Amino acid sequence: MTETEPTIEWLGHASFRIESKGMVIYIDPWQTATDRRGDLILITHDHHDHCSPDDVARLRSKDTIIVAPPSAAAKLPGPVRTIRPGERLALKGIEIEATPAYNLNKFRSPGVPFHSREAGNVGYVATLDGMRIYHSGDSDVIPEMSSIHADIALLPVSGIYVMTADEAVRAAELIKPKKVIPMHVGRGIGTLDDRDSFRQNASVPVIILPLVK
Repeated sequence: MTETEPTIEWLGHASFRIESKGMVIYIDPWQTATDRRGDLILITHDHHDHCSPDDVARLRSKDTIIVAPPSAAAKLPGPVRTIRPGERLALKGIEIEATPAYNLNKFRSPGVPFHSREAGNVGYVATLDGMRIYHSGDSDVIPEMSSIHADIALLPVSGIYVMTADEAVRAAELIKPKKVIPMHVGRGIGTLDDRDSFRQNASVPVIILPLVK
């Protein structure tokens, strides 16, 4: 990241901390060791490795705003602002857009995707200092990605529950961000080889972030 861009830190799996001008945003904090409080906490869906009540409780203060789709909000102590795909919020001077996130070809059983479109899971585009940062949530490459405008895209690459490294290459081609940060690797889901494969084949610059606790 340059001095004029928000600072993005990878906290493992699909968890990130983003900071800009003293504003701290967490996305899907899970098994994080930090106690630093956030101004905004964004949750993409209700699975335990993305919606962690313990992490949210540790990272929130009385002024923290929590945003989550309804199914995830139901698992968190209030207050929580609910959001659905296609909705937008302006919170603490930051524009938040919820994008669809779902599976097309990853199934827990025949015809039953791990993340269905009907579940209303989301990704997020957060605009900070004019920089649009997209976190896809748990998703395959979906048609809606062609209409997402982002400067930085955080994309899963591990397969199994989300897009594979090769599919993430196609997602980056649809979104056309200035740079991509791979995620959803490690902790028993995918390997760093998936991340490296994505970096070798992506048509846009790839930033590999170190793991920050």
